[in-house]
Order: sequence, then C-alpha cells, then structure tokens
Amino acid sequence: MNATSTALSPIVLLPGEGRRYELGKMTAVFKADGPETDERYSVSEWWLEPNTTGPGAHAHEENDEVFYVIEGIASILVGDRWIDAPKGSFLRIPARIQHDFENRTSSRIGLLNWFFPGGFEKNMPGIVEWFAQNPQK
Repeated sequence: MNATSTALSPIVLLPGEGRRYELGKMTAVFKADGPETDERYSVSEWWLEPNTTGPGAHAHEENDEVFYVIEGIASILVGDRWIDAPKGSFLRIPARIQHDFENRTSSRIGLLNWFFPGGFEKNMPGIVEWFAQNPQK
C-alpha cells in the first residue's frame, strides 16, 4: 500500500450481485473496482446472450486484461486470431494487443474479467450510452 492508500475492506457478493450495466444483449456486472481496489484493478463479469457480438475489436494502450470463461464457449479475438474458448479457458491479453469477444453459440456465455491497473469502470456510463444508441443486431 502506498502512503496515500487506506486499508481496503473485504468485499462479499453473492451470485448476480455487483454494479450492473445493461448493454443490449450483453451485461457487465462489476464486482470490485475504483476505491475498493485502491485503483489497482477491476473485476467484472460479462454475460452475452446467444449469437451476440461483443464490444468490437480494440486495444488498451496501458492496461492488461485477463479473461476466464465461466460459462459456455466464448469466441475471443487475440491479435488477429479468433479462439473458441470453452468454460475454464484462461486468456491474458497484454496492453496494445487487439482483442474482442462474442458469443457465436445458441447458449448464454459468461466471462470473468480482470483489468490491470484499474480505472476501466469509469468508461461504463459512456459505453452504456453508446450501446443504447447503437443496438446490437
């Protein structure tokens, strides 16, 4: 902990609990972020309904991401390669590597995401607004 940090408190959330963001056929549920983690990381679940595209190919200049598939088979873009990742798959995507995720199946999928360092959650209101103005097909 640095000189300006305060002691962090435990977080206990039951299934489905957290800060929920509806993004059309995709839902993000943030479990820990911001002051709760001393801005060091964020943890969120991403749920995609059947046959749903994700956020679109993108890269983060300074942030690493980790994805762990918690339900279904996720299609995940890493660099220029799509990977079919079944439940239990782990992916680490370093900063500046293009990535995306989507659900190409007829069943719901879930991803657990860690974002290092934290701060991504500050973008969520704008992302929700973008998805409201650009509904998924």
